[in-house]
Amino acid sequence: MSKIGSDAVPLRIAIIGSGPSGFYAADHLQKQKDLNVQIDMFERLPTPFGLVRGGVAPDHQKIKSVTKLYDRIAQKDNFRFYGNVTLGKDISRSDLQKYYHAVIYAVGSSSDKKLGIPGEDLINSMPATEFVGWYNAHPDYRDLEFDLSVESVAVIGIGNVAMDVVRILARSQDELDKTDIASYAQEALANSNIKRIYVLGRRGPAQAAFTNPEIQELGEMQDADIVVSERDMDLDEHSLAYLSSMEVDRKDARNVEILREFVEREPEGKPKQIIMRFLTSPIEIIGDEKVEAIKVVRNELYLNERGTIRPRTTDETEEIPVGLVFRSVGYKGVALPEVPFYDKWGIIPNKDGRVVKEFESDEQVIGDYVVGWIKRGPSGIIGTNKPDSVATVNKLLEDVESEKLWSPESTNRDDFEAYLSQQKPDFITYADWKIIDEIELERGEKEGRPRVKFTEVSAMLEALAERKKSLAGAD
Repeated sequence: MSKIGSDAVPLRIAIIGSGPSGFYAADHLQKQKDLNVQIDMFERLPTPFGLVRGGVAPDHQKIKSVTKLYDRIAQKDNFRFYGNVTLGKDISRSDLQKYYHAVIYAVGSSSDKKLGIPGEDLINSMPATEFVGWYNAHPDYRDLEFDLSVESVAVIGIGNVAMDVVRILARSQDELDKTDIASYAQEALANSNIKRIYVLGRRGPAQAAFTNPEIQELGEMQDADIVVSERDMDLDEHSLAYLSSMEVDRKDARNVEILREFVEREPEGKPKQIIMRFLTSPIEIIGDEKVEAIKVVRNELYLNERGTIRPRTTDETEEIPVGLVFRSVGYKGVALPEVPFYDKWGIIPNKDGRVVKEFESDEQVIGDYVVGWIKRGPSGIIGTNKPDSVATVNKLLEDVESEKLWSPESTNRDDFEAYLSQQKPDFITYADWKIIDEIELERGEKEGRPRVKFTEVSAMLEALAERKKSLAGAD
């Protein structure tokens, strides 16, 4: 019997999800020169790249350049992309077992964590994930509406996603016109009445999750002053001890330096204000039917039994009048059909990337692997996913050696594609995506923007069909 990974029996791997973690897993598999590997990547949208396309802020084009690497991975002969294909609807895990030795789930964390406070479900209280998807032209969110007629907004959370939301709300029309923001969002934000954006973080400046460039950028806005209070920058003893210790993270130290610079800065009278509030937790969102204010409590920091700096509430409360609230306190994964799930953390339970039947179990689900946020939770930046994916693939490769994998009925790639053609005739290939990409870039060039994205799957498929028909006619 031929060995798995030989020319006679190529190692067949399905990757579910086309974001960074999925592409880094594919890249590491492609580097195994002693194995004949075939990699098929599945994505429910016609477009690849996950949060790089649908999550990275439109005013951060340089970050999106990482897709050039993913493009090189996708162009290799042993890689195929199947877009517009949904696991659990168009194909099942059981279907995959007939054509692959293993599956890698790289589906990320598409939902959000809730605050668990009264009034959270009032009109105009929204998850930041939906706003991010909306302004990034994600088809799932294009029909949402956000009340930008209000003057004051609260953004709850001080991670990079929260900073993205703040920046997009504070950008001038001129700044947004140079991005690939969704056209409908560009128009809505141009007519926004927002003047004050409160940014609420439950811990102190030394514990902020945002990175140095993200906070620095808030001080460079064309139409917005940043306001940081002296009180918030009067650091507690635990934060000061941390900042002067050998364990200090350079990011945290620099964040504090930047924020102290903002305290000294005189407001220039710009039309908008970004008001940073640390040691502040929301305890109630107030309003009859829709948001009218947010009630917050002042926190203090203490050392817990593990020596970790944590916040706890004091008796000091305040009501801040706002008409719109975005919560950005973390992403959460969503369960997949036929795949174990640990709801409390929003992840697929696993041991070093090998899927297990239950959280903290050692019973491996043969053939199932996981990478990225759905493996470890929503942490890190895009590059964090590379070592994470490599670690999982290495475990998969160990199982190749021991042949602890699925036993597919066929390892003929064309057999699977014939089956998929029956199940989902309008699946999208990578060549199809390149045509969609080209059309979006052309639309952008006409408007002096990086690209103008399609916001509906049906519109993408229609434009693709028209362009392919045109190309066929030219031949």
